[in-house]
Amino acid sequence: MTSDIQRIVVIGGGQAGGHACKALRSEGFMGQLVVVADEPHDFYERPPLSKGVITAEEPLPKLFPEDSLAALDIDWRRPHRATRIDRDARQVELDDGTRLSYDRLLIATGSRPQLPVEEWSSIDNVMTLRSWDDACRLRKQLASGRRIGIIGGGWIGLEVASSARKLGVEVDVFERAPALCGRSVGPEVAEAIRELHQQHRVGLELERQNIQLDAEQDGRVTIQADGRTHEPYDLVVVGTGVAINLELAREAGLETARGIVIDTAGHTSDPNIFAAGDVAQHPQLGLCLQSWAYAQNQARVVADAMLGKQAHYDEPAWLWSDQHGVNIQILGVPTGETRCVIRQEPQGSVYFYLNRDNRLVQMVAFDQPRAIKLGKRWLAAARVLDPEALADPGFNLMQLR
Repeated sequence: MTSDIQRIVVIGGGQAGGHACKALRSEGFMGQLVVVADEPHDFYERPPLSKGVITAEEPLPKLFPEDSLAALDIDWRRPHRATRIDRDARQVELDDGTRLSYDRLLIATGSRPQLPVEEWSSIDNVMTLRSWDDACRLRKQLASGRRIGIIGGGWIGLEVASSARKLGVEVDVFERAPALCGRSVGPEVAEAIRELHQQHRVGLELERQNIQLDAEQDGRVTIQADGRTHEPYDLVVVGTGVAINLELAREAGLETARGIVIDTAGHTSDPNIFAAGDVAQHPQLGLCLQSWAYAQNQARVVADAMLGKQAHYDEPAWLWSDQHGVNIQILGVPTGETRCVIRQEPQGSVYFYLNRDNRLVQMVAFDQPRAIKLGKRWLAAARVLDPEALADPGFNLMQLR
């Protein structure tokens, strides 16, 4: 550990920031650890917000127990926003005018929901889901509502649809694309997800290009899709993607593309500044991952690098979603030309996307977590696979370990 590191400032109180702080202390950092967070809450996980928090009234899903958090000895600056990074002075300016000096700076500012039509933000009972406060509002609305409209057939929208159906609320999902989750999975998986939601009586309005929202006098919201007006909804949830919070990094002159450009250790173009989580562009994939696993594991690697240790992150993309009682895990990202091999078993299905050399590119498993563990090994080893064996439910995949 370099002796010149006396103070580390972390911008962002989310999962990446939390795991970075824990790793810094675990690796022996004894200096001052300052966290700037725009929410008043302790570090918490976001995946439960669209699931148990709104269906079972689970409490704030804290990242660490109280005693573990206290042991991190964090100097919290919350709720505050960082408004400027002065790289020459190595200082961060906050919205109250405070200037924080740093020896190392971690940017973990994450992302924010993006509305396709800015005017929708002024309509009552139209909301997005990103924070604990959002989830509490959604839970309250679903408890009293009868019908909900969801704009966006991606992972967040579909998880909210699943949770709403669990509570007995009628749901319609409006999506501009011809398939659900079409940007992140192949057409075979998209079709399986569509069938799953139809089985649970979720209304699906696909390929709806012109979507308009209008407020009714009674507080409900009317959705007009491609000229057809639907019966008003008690609530509309918009899940049409996110904007990466790059403003601080760009204004500070750091190299950015889809996210903050980093190397495999999390270094930015400034040797004293690092990035982790949603805002950090994956060093191999060249894209930003809104992934629980990436936020946690990459942040731990970055913590080592901040302390001058050898660090390297090269994990494949991996995310998961729970919908209608089915666990869906996605390993890898769709790239290039692939063929799909489907394995159907009584306990669930697995979709293997192979390239021309029969090496795994992406894998999606429905209620098959053990298969995903094998897939991680195959990806790491660039293993050549036998499509016939993969498709045969009588063949034990463990033989390909």
